[in-house]
Amino acid sequence: MSIINFKNRSLRPTSWFDDFFNDDFFLVPSQGKQTVPATNIEETDTSFELEMAIPGMNKEDINVEVENGVLTVSAEKEDSIEESEKNYTRKEYSYSSFKRSFTLPVNVTDIVTANYKNGVLYITLPKKEIEVNTAKRVKVA
Repeated sequence: MSIINFKNRSLRPTSWFDDFFNDDFFLVPSQGKQTVPATNIEETDTSFELEMAIPGMNKEDINVEVENGVLTVSAEKEDSIEESEKNYTRKEYSYSSFKRSFTLPVNVTDIVTANYKNGVLYITLPKKEIEVNTAKRVKVA
């Protein structure tokens, strides 16, 4: 059975996987348009592997949290440059931030690993076995 995704006005069939990873929330600043980093997601037999492009950040600027079945990745970076010459002083400030959240399926563990290398954040979400409720016969007394 296929589900039609009207959120993106697309008539292509989607799966629970698409819905799971396309459900994102991000902060919208009071001025201008904010973007969120591009994310590649690969499902293997044992885990979900995320690759998120976050160039220009230091690993100290990045925060990865898992709480109540939601993975949240956020980052903040603030820079300032000051130059002083004879008759003037120039100060420039820049600030960038984002926040992106993903609702995790029930078969993902809380043991998440994250590595940041060459502008890409790599997150591994290991899977766990889900107990299947089997029918149990109860004797009536």
